[in-house]
Parts: sequence; structure tokens; C-alpha cells
Amino acid sequence: MLDDFERVQVLSEALPFIQEFAGRTVVIKYGGAAMKNIQLKNKVIEDVLFLSYIGLKPILIHGGGPMINTWLEKIDIKPEFKDGIRITDADTMEVVEMVLVGKVNKDLVTLINKKNGKAVGLSGKDGQLIVASSLSRSENDFVGTVATVDTKILNLLLTEGYIPVIASVAADLNGQAYNINADTVAGSIASALNAEKLILLTDTPGILKNINDNTTLMKHLTMSQVHHCKETNIISGGMIPKVDCCLRALESGVTSTHIIDGRVEHALLLEILTSEGIGSMLTLDNV
Repeated sequence: MLDDFERVQVLSEALPFIQEFAGRTVVIKYGGAAMKNIQLKNKVIEDVLFLSYIGLKPILIHGGGPMINTWLEKIDIKPEFKDGIRITDADTMEVVEMVLVGKVNKDLVTLINKKNGKAVGLSGKDGQLIVASSLSRSENDFVGTVATVDTKILNLLLTEGYIPVIASVAADLNGQAYNINADTVAGSIASALNAEKLILLTDTPGILKNINDNTTLMKHLTMSQVHHCKETNIISGGMIPKVDCCLRALESGVTSTHIIDGRVEHALLLEILTSEGIGSMLTLDNV
């Protein structure tokens, strides 16, 4: 437990970061254990609200894989995956959209508003925020990617002090809905807005030199260091698409990207408002 002096020290340390980032946009991809655990969910939402109250402009992007699986099983559809990507036929796509847009998104909006925040729920379809395109050659696989982003609706909401909460579903120009990876959506939106930060909440401490040893966390990596880690298989498996998402965002003008452990209470505040941080921060080589 902190004594009064230590509390003041914590607040004092946060002040320069508050001054630096006030008015800047922070895009947060929310998922994993932090979404499934009620206590962690409350802490994440409190962090997002805190960031908003001190002058930052947070945007929350979410998926919702476990809840999608639960609802698919309720109607006797077996969830199927290939190379870690959900196979999304027409029936599955209908459930994905209903769960992400109609359930998960509105639950998050309600939770923020209940805590006296100002949240607005969106999907990529709203205001043509995202135009999707297909990732598959199959006519009956509706896994998509981001073709274009139109930030007008986000700029309107942010200017008026609202917190956009965005489900990772979008449609193509013909109106066909697609299921898009939430990391991809977050990275694309961060890039389109030239955000200060892109933060991916994950179920790992960050990028580790040894995946079996949490003490080998790499706290700051430049793009060239990341490429070296990929070449030497320090970064491998499921971490590769997350890192690639971060690299694309950096190349598109995002100042810094972060991969942090969403299982840690107040992970967002620890990463943004302290000098030590809690996860891995990725930047351009000259930063």
C-alpha cells in the first residue's frame, strides 16, 4: 500500500506525460483476458475514462472471439479456424455481426456511460468509417481487411468529447459485411488519424527475448530491432501479426506503438503515464 508521499510521487511523475499527450489521440485495441474478466474489464474502462478526463482522446477498438464462439455453439454452429483466423461463412458472419455490434459493443458503451463517460458505439459500417475488402478467394468466406478509412465521424465525436467504441465489422461497397481482425482495424484507424499511440492489449507481457521467461521483456524496440527479432525467431507465432500491425502504423505516421499485458490492472495508465512503462514500445529508428 502506498503512503501519502509515494502517492504524490506517482502523481508528480505522471504530470509531464499528461502535459505531453493532452489533446492527442490514443487508439486502444481491447481483447483477450481483459475483456473476459469482469474485474479487468472495469479497470480497462476506468483507465480509458481517466485518459479522457485528463485531456487525451481515446478510441476503443474491440473484437469478441470467445463470446462469438458461445453464441455459435448455442445455435449448433461449430467455430472453425485456419491459421488462427476464423472461417466466416454467411451464417457465421451473421452471428459475428450480431454479437460484436449488437452485444459486445453496446455492453462496453453502456459500461462507459454508466461510469459517467460519454461513449458512442460504432462499427465500420457507420458513416462508412471503414470500407472492407475480402481476404479470401472463396465466395462464402467473409473474412475481410481494411480497404479505406474515412475519419470524419471519428473527428466529429472526438471534437465533442465522446469516446468512440468500434466493433471490428465493416462492409464493402456492395454492402456485404466482413469480419475483420481487431488489430488490423485498430492499426488502420490509428494510421488514418496520425494517432500519438496505438496500444494493443494482449495476454502476454509484451515482446520477450525468451517466451518462457517474463523477465526478458524488451521494453523499447526500434523498427530495425524488430526486423532483426523476426529474422532470428525471437518474434514468432501469434506475435508476428501484432508486430506487423504496429510496424505498418509507425510507417503511416503513428508516433509510437505498444504491446502490453491487459491482464495487469491499470496497464494502460502504467504504460502511458510512467517512465518505465509496463510492456513493449515500438518506434521508428530515429526515436
